[in-house]
Amino acid sequence: MNNHPSATIIILNWNNWRDTIACVESCQKLTYSNFRIVIVDNCSTDGSEDVLRGKLPESEIIQTGANLGFAGGNNVGIRLALESVSDYIWLLNNDAVTEPRTLTMLVEAMENHPTAAIAGSKIYYHDEPQKIWFAGGAWSKGRLRLRQRGAYQMDEGQFDELCTIGSVSGCSMMVRTSAIKKIGLMDESYFLYWEDTDWCARAAKIGYTILFAPKSRVWHKISTTVKAHSDLQYYYFTRNGLRFCWKHDLLSLPVFLIYIFVEVLYGLLRGRMSMFNGFRKGINDGFCGRSGKQGQI
Repeated sequence: MNNHPSATIIILNWNNWRDTIACVESCQKLTYSNFRIVIVDNCSTDGSEDVLRGKLPESEIIQTGANLGFAGGNNVGIRLALESVSDYIWLLNNDAVTEPRTLTMLVEAMENHPTAAIAGSKIYYHDEPQKIWFAGGAWSKGRLRLRQRGAYQMDEGQFDELCTIGSVSGCSMMVRTSAIKKIGLMDESYFLYWEDTDWCARAAKIGYTILFAPKSRVWHKISTTVKAHSDLQYYYFTRNGLRFCWKHDLLSLPVFLIYIFVEVLYGLLRGRMSMFNGFRKGINDGFCGRSGKQGQI
């Protein structure tokens, strides 16, 4: 009988089987003794499901049947994990890799803080292993902060303290299953971006805390699913940022709009018309409440 809390690792794949295999292989080296891996294929069109079944024959792979976005695809895996009575669910980006103690440190943080619903890892750039990409998100009403802690900084121990924060990244996010039953699943209307921040905000609203667990470390290959500086990237970031403000923090709406305006000007000066098109359509749909779909903006 394994007395350690059970954890289900959910890895969402969409047209990126190579990174998914690398992610799973890193998870297979985890030292934690009570976990399962569930790969959710978000209706890939590159033959990912067949490749993954061939390369990872012992892995549990489920097919969504449609591209449901980040939230929708992960929710398919979360529902499965809830049915199997896992104590914790760990959402891990398929374009990330772990070290052996990553899961152990997440579970330890959650076990030591029973009021926590969600915990996140310290995340580094994959190509620059000592440079921080994410060390927790700071968010308070009326002062929406768009830059995560530690971004672009070399790790010199400045973010080594376990602490409560405003949000964590869905790149590596552990959630207590008992909390999900109170908070609900991820909001699928976001499709891509901001759904992780929304989940944290919803947890905080009903009294849970959000943890940053710095001893849990992950290395992330940035922007492998959505091309960097694409119209889709800017569209979803803008539309969903507005949606988050409408839903959780109207006082921050002017701050977010100013930020968008500055980013658009900066992008135009650098000749990034895709940025302008994405922001323009994102603002329109963010105010009009349209849902938007992958590849259709």
